[in-house]
Amino acid sequence: MLRVGSSAACVACRSLVSNYMGVKFRIPLQKLHPLSRAIHHRYSGNNNPHRTPHRTAARYFTSMSRLPMRPVKPPPGSGGHRHQQQRNFWVARLAARLLRLRYILLGTAVGGGYTAKKTYEEWKDMLPDFSEYNWVIPDFVWELSENIDLDKLAKALPEMEEIAKLLPDFEKIGENFTFLKGLLSSENSGDPALKATDSSTAAAHDVSDKQYKKSSDKEKIDQLQEELLRTQLKYQRMLERLEKENKELRKVVLQKDDKGIHQRKVKKSLIDLYSEVLDILSDYDSNYNTQDHLPRVVVVGDQSAGKTSVLEMIAQARIFPRGSGEMMTRSPVKVTLSEGPHHVAMFKDSGREFDLTKDEDLAALRHEIELRMRKSVKEGQTVSSETISLSVKGPGIQRMVLVDLPGVISTVTTGMASDTKETIFSMSKAYMLNPNAIILCIQDGSVDAERSIVTDLVSQMDPQGRRTIFVLTKVDLAEKNLASPSRIQQIVEGRLFPMKALGYFAVVTGKGGTGESIDAIKDYEEDFFQNSRLLRDGMLKAHQVTTKNLSLAVSDCFWKMVRESVEQQADVFKASRFNLETEWKNNYPRLRELDRNELFEKAKNEILDEVISLSQVTPQLWESILQKKLWERVSTHVIENIYLPAAQTMDSGTFNTTVDIKLKQWTDKQLPHKALEVAWETLQEEFARFMAEYKGKDQDDIFDKLKEAVKDESIKRHKWNERAMDSLRVIQHNALEDRSITDKPQWDAAIQFMEETLQSRLKDNESVIKDMVGPDWKERWLSWVNRTPEQHIRNETKKELDRLLKLHDDHTAYLASDEVTTVRKNLEGRGVEVDPVLIKDTWHQLYRRHFLQKALTHCNLCKRGFYYYQRHFVDSELECNDVVLFWRIQRMLVITANTLRQQLTNTEVRRLEKNVKEVLDDFGEDSEKKAQLITGRRVQLAEDLKKVREIQEKLESFIEALHKEK
Repeated sequence: MLRVGSSAACVACRSLVSNYMGVKFRIPLQKLHPLSRAIHHRYSGNNNPHRTPHRTAARYFTSMSRLPMRPVKPPPGSGGHRHQQQRNFWVARLAARLLRLRYILLGTAVGGGYTAKKTYEEWKDMLPDFSEYNWVIPDFVWELSENIDLDKLAKALPEMEEIAKLLPDFEKIGENFTFLKGLLSSENSGDPALKATDSSTAAAHDVSDKQYKKSSDKEKIDQLQEELLRTQLKYQRMLERLEKENKELRKVVLQKDDKGIHQRKVKKSLIDLYSEVLDILSDYDSNYNTQDHLPRVVVVGDQSAGKTSVLEMIAQARIFPRGSGEMMTRSPVKVTLSEGPHHVAMFKDSGREFDLTKDEDLAALRHEIELRMRKSVKEGQTVSSETISLSVKGPGIQRMVLVDLPGVISTVTTGMASDTKETIFSMSKAYMLNPNAIILCIQDGSVDAERSIVTDLVSQMDPQGRRTIFVLTKVDLAEKNLASPSRIQQIVEGRLFPMKALGYFAVVTGKGGTGESIDAIKDYEEDFFQNSRLLRDGMLKAHQVTTKNLSLAVSDCFWKMVRESVEQQADVFKASRFNLETEWKNNYPRLRELDRNELFEKAKNEILDEVISLSQVTPQLWESILQKKLWERVSTHVIENIYLPAAQTMDSGTFNTTVDIKLKQWTDKQLPHKALEVAWETLQEEFARFMAEYKGKDQDDIFDKLKEAVKDESIKRHKWNERAMDSLRVIQHNALEDRSITDKPQWDAAIQFMEETLQSRLKDNESVIKDMVGPDWKERWLSWVNRTPEQHIRNETKKELDRLLKLHDDHTAYLASDEVTTVRKNLEGRGVEVDPVLIKDTWHQLYRRHFLQKALTHCNLCKRGFYYYQRHFVDSELECNDVVLFWRIQRMLVITANTLRQQLTNTEVRRLEKNVKEVLDDFGEDSEKKAQLITGRRVQLAEDLKKVREIQEKLESFIEALHKEK
């Protein structure tokens, strides 16, 4: 509260402030100062009815607030009393200002806050409801900083399909937006959502309300659209971020789970461990007589006796291809049977599982077995010894390993190889010779026992019957066909066949149809034996019938044999391993034990390194080699077919014309082919040279055959790019057409090239003449050799022709007929009979020498002829057209070598490297090829060591698991 003073000015100020602010001071008017009363009456509503007290007081207060803050001098005699009144007046005015500012701020804050709240509520009502997305962020996410549970987080995160289903309904949002647009465009000013918020805040926001009302409906709609788009983008980014985090977290979870799976050793079944050992042994060929004596069930029988049907009943699925009377089993099939939750089959070398409960998978499995059998049979053969390994798992299947062999035949029919019968016999004997193999002898009960072949074979292999189980098939047909059922009793009691067995069984494996299911056959078999008089009359015992009892008996016998023999076999392989390791240490103490595949990979890397070395050859070396080889290839043609025929014309114009024509013909037909042949031979020689150099750098000689085969096959496959021939022809043609020698060094180089070529030809010609005429007198005296009669005639002919050349230095290349006659008569006068052909032949060599000598002389003269050539002076003595020809040939060789070098380095070397890689890949997939190319005792010893170690380790693992099962 303001303290009321006695000053008239201060009292008036208080009155005005109190009137303006709505504060009433209870001061009687009579107690006011006279000046205060005057002011009160003047500015009150009594004198001026149009002025309200508050407005008048406010104006007065405003006018007073503009007065200068300067103290008023007190009148004389008033002293300090007037000064104290003036000071109290300014204090009151300052307080009034502060009070007005406080209330203005307070009112503005209240009104603005209320307006902002209303605006926020309006926007919030327009947005869709996102409360249903609260599940996207689980509650435990906030605890991840302390303890992250990836499994829980992965389960809590939704799938993307669920997020897609829960996206906002944009069609509904569009309808709401249209409705909102209609509301904004309406002229309903009484809508409470669009009115001012409150009358108490209208004064504080008068300016902002006016600006807002001036905005058009279009601007409002645009703002709403932008806000809606921003909201959509915001939540879209949120969904994308959650999707990305979901993927990353799932990846982390899967990696963690995968790592855990790999850390846990996958536990294989006992029969699978044993089957792996048998698979390795089937490929093992030892030189130490370490034979495979591990137990397995060998299924043998005559053709069409029902072997495959018995095996299918034990496996509980129709897994083998079938045929009526035709040989279907063409190679051994090893079937590993084991119990499992699902009835499936799988090959050893394939990851595909065949669902044996589905007909299409069964058909695919039978087709695959048939294809593998036919593929294993070599050309010209009927059966194969290559084993097909198959595993079958299913509920209720007895664990064992069976090998189904081709049926024994008595006669070779049309279409079979002549040795088919002997091959099947030897194959069956090889499997039955294993002293621990269980022989499952299958006999057809519907045919006469005397026709059986397999029983004699089995009795030879196991005369005591200690490991043989006899199975009589097709008992239902036998009961119908046989007049005396007691014959069946004699068979199953072992009194009919001259063989012994551990047990005898009678089974029924079908009614004769090909489309019968295993369950239907089982039901038929059980019904047959229940109703058969063989059981009813006691001729067969209950434990001797049905394939179920047979599979139980075979499985028990198999495991009994395994337990009795497996440790002994492990000791045998342990001793074999010791012998092999000792031999390796004694013979190869400083070499690693690399098997054939490892050696092939090592050789492959070496060969690829050698091929890469081709790219290190410098361009200068390539061009030098190419230029030299190309000139060696074409020099004879240039001298004999171009230079000599043109030079012997003795006319400058004819020389140039002849040269141009022959060069054009040569370029069109022969030169490009010769150039490509030279380039291809150069590439081969460089490739072979690098491989030979690497061979001498402490390389293993065990790779020599492989490297040679790779080189030959790569060169055989490589074909030069024929499209390069056309461009090369154009380049060579343009090079040979150029005749302008621009400087003296080129002229001198051409003369040197011509001189070297002519001297080389002259030397060859001298050698030919020397062989024709025989040794001279010096050689005859020193070496004690004489001329032959033909050489004597040649020598006399040479002397006569030399005299002719001395007389006619410009003689043509050919002798006239009268000249030949003259020479012959002159020789006859000296007692030498000569044939005209011999005269011409000798003349050809002599004239060639004479011409080359003259050409060399002319070449020496042309060394100073560049000045005349450059200024086109005509001088018959210095007409150096032959120098220009050799310059053209030399320039063509340089340009061709450069072009071929570019093609070699840019294309052909890379193509050759690609061919080498392809050849190596092909060889790497061909085991027979590797066995042919990588040979030697060292290789075979490493292979045996690897196999024996692997067999021993797997046998030890199997024995450990077998002991645990006990």
